[in-house]
This record gives sequence, C-alpha cells and structure tokens, in this order.
Amino acid sequence: MRNKEELYDFRAFGLAIKEARTKRGMTRDQAAGLIYIDPRYLTNIENKGQHPSLQVFYKLVTFFELSVDQFFYPDTAPDKTTRRRQLDSVLDNFNDNDLIIIEATAKGITQAKEAGEA
Repeated sequence: MRNKEELYDFRAFGLAIKEARTKRGMTRDQAAGLIYIDPRYLTNIENKGQHPSLQVFYKLVTFFELSVDQFFYPDTAPDKTTRRRQLDSVLDNFNDNDLIIIEATAKGITQAKEAGEA
C-alpha cells in the first residue's frame, strides 16, 4: 500500500503574493495580465492556496521579488528576505545623490538604536 504523499500548503505563499501585489497598488487583473495568467487563477492562489504550476510560481516570485526560502525553509534565516529584495529593487532606481541620503538615514537609525540600547 502506498503512503499518502503530504502536499505543500501554499496558503502562506498566496498571502505573500497578495501582500506584494497590494503594496504595488495593483489589482489582480493587472498583475495577472502582466504575467499572462487568468485573474481567477491568481485569486485562487492568493485566497485558497491553490498550487501554482512551476512556471507560474517562478513568474510570481520573480515579478514580485519574493524570497522562496521563507516558504521552503521557514526555520532558517534567508540570505535576503523578501523585504530586503524589494528594498534592493527600489534602491536600484536611485542615483548616487539619493543613495547618500539613504545611507545617512540608515546610519542615523543605527546610531539611535545603539543609543537606545546603552
């Protein structure tokens, strides 16, 4: 007798896709159109944890710049979280003058945190 294979629960993935899509201010129709899938398929992935095909999974994680490690290895810290990947994407649009401001802000936050811990 064969053992029943345990299927991966894609609900967390669906929620992450929904969050990334809404952060970009995109409707399901817009997102589905950009990656060439039916909006109902995207709805089912987001709300019901429907298992996407490998190709759709790939399109979604690359389009929304998600780290898959958080889904497959939840107990280990990924090299780059989804938030870090998305921030990197935003930073890519800044010029050097913009990055000077971002760097100074990051240093200020670090100093404030260190001062709070002292």
